Amino acid sequence: MTGIELFRQHLTEKRAVKIIAGIDNFDIDNVKKVVTSAQQAGASAVDICAKEEIIKEVRNMTEMPVFVSSVKPEELVKAVELGADAIELGNFDALYGKGLSFNSSTVLDLVSKTLELLGDNKVFFSVTVPGCLPISDQIELARKLETMGIDLIQTEGYYSQNNQSDGVKGLMERAELTLSNTVELSRNIDLPVMTASNINPTTAPFAFAAGASAIGCGSCVNKLDSALSMTATISNLVEIASRNTHKVVELV
Repeated sequence: MTGIELFRQHLTEKRAVKIIAGIDNFDIDNVKKVVTSAQQAGASAVDICAKEEIIKEVRNMTEMPVFVSSVKPEELVKAVELGADAIELGNFDALYGKGLSFNSSTVLDLVSKTLELLGDNKVFFSVTVPGCLPISDQIELARKLETMGIDLIQTEGYYSQNNQSDGVKGLMERAELTLSNTVELSRNIDLPVMTASNINPTTAPFAFAAGASAIGCGSCVNKLDSALSMTATISNLVEIASRNTHKVVELV
């Protein structure tokens, strides 16, 4: 079984864990630390930026599924040529602070351009649905992406630094939007849904309860100082996901 086939299996079992190094993280040492920790902890996949040197380095150091994220179709196609197992049009939330914005038309145009450039080259394709859109627009966009042959929908949320609560309450407030988006999307489309943005060991159980087949976790891992703490956090996330598998089996 290839890496991406195993990832698909984890999606089916509703226990996939993707560790996100960051779409704008070009620190090769940090990226390598994240990838090594994800592999040691048994994560389902890693997600890295589209910089060619980093893709080559990561591809040479691991056989686990490698996602490459970008908002540029040409970079996504190049990533496939460099050995990426999957591509992600999205992880937009890291770009909002730079003044970029994404609506349904923009996402559909970028997906169409990417598919056109890929041609007959088939690859696992994940797309982020912008969390800033009204939920009715998110559902409509996700349904259109489904008809285009997209493999996975990723949610996102947004929060303001203003009026941020402390402790667990703050963690839940920051994840509230992506969790509610997960509930709505998972109820209205057949594609698997990955919950991302502010997902960590505290909020991950709620993502699976909301209907997610996978979680995408970034800052709770890539902002840590040591490989040991990264591995421990990812192991915790994998264990939470595994418990969700057991619940699914019990319901069958």
